Amino acid sequence: MCIFCDIIEKKIPSTAVYEDENVYCFNDINPVAPVHVLVVPKKHYEDIIDLASSADADKVLGDVSRAISKVAEINNLGEGFRVINNCREFGGQTVKHIHFHVIGGLKLTEKMI
Repeated sequence: MCIFCDIIEKKIPSTAVYEDENVYCFNDINPVAPVHVLVVPKKHYEDIIDLASSADADKVLGDVSRAISKVAEINNLGEGFRVINNCREFGGQTVKHIHFHVIGGLKLTEKMI
């Protein structure tokens, strides 16, 4: 089992920001900005390549997009924010469960993140 699956199943505590039937969003424990929320599909996919090969890729990405929009609304990120997905080891992925970082709350620069 992976750490994100354990968080989704409430075996590990987290600070929820938004949740629906298919996506769980929670504050990153090591934020790089005032707002740093992880948006995680509840169904386990190792990375975006794994998701792309599944039959429900379009639905999952739609659910993730809607959740990102909700996270932005909840955190008053109308001025802008960044969405990041790290894929595999060389891409910086450290947890093998697809997830998206929503980062904001200040003016981001190219070199920050």
